[in-house]
Amino acid sequence: MATKKTTKPSPKQRPYVMVRTYSAGVFAGILASRKRKEVVLLNARRIWYWAGAASLSELATRGTSKPNECKFPVEMPRVTLTEAIEIIDVTPVAQASIAAVPTWTR
Repeated sequence: MATKKTTKPSPKQRPYVMVRTYSAGVFAGILASRKRKEVVLLNARRIWYWAGAASLSELATRGTSKPNECKFPVEMPRVTLTEAIEIIDVTPVAQASIAAVPTWTR
């Protein structure tokens, strides 16, 4: 019996999502894996504060109309979130909007 070869999708094939967690806040990034409440994101940004969208749903769909008022810290190569309670698909338009937000730092 032949076995099916399985390969992990490349980052370009993986979905870009927003993950709302129980206590760590919201992150946007490439979904690398999910097992129960544990989610691993690649190239992830914490969505610390946003403006120009009424909700995470709007931010994930339309992006922000006020990128200079948002506070998204530096992009992390990889983050493991252990208490994910919501995963929202992000449209290409919204992904570009999130990427265009200047890195917030202190």
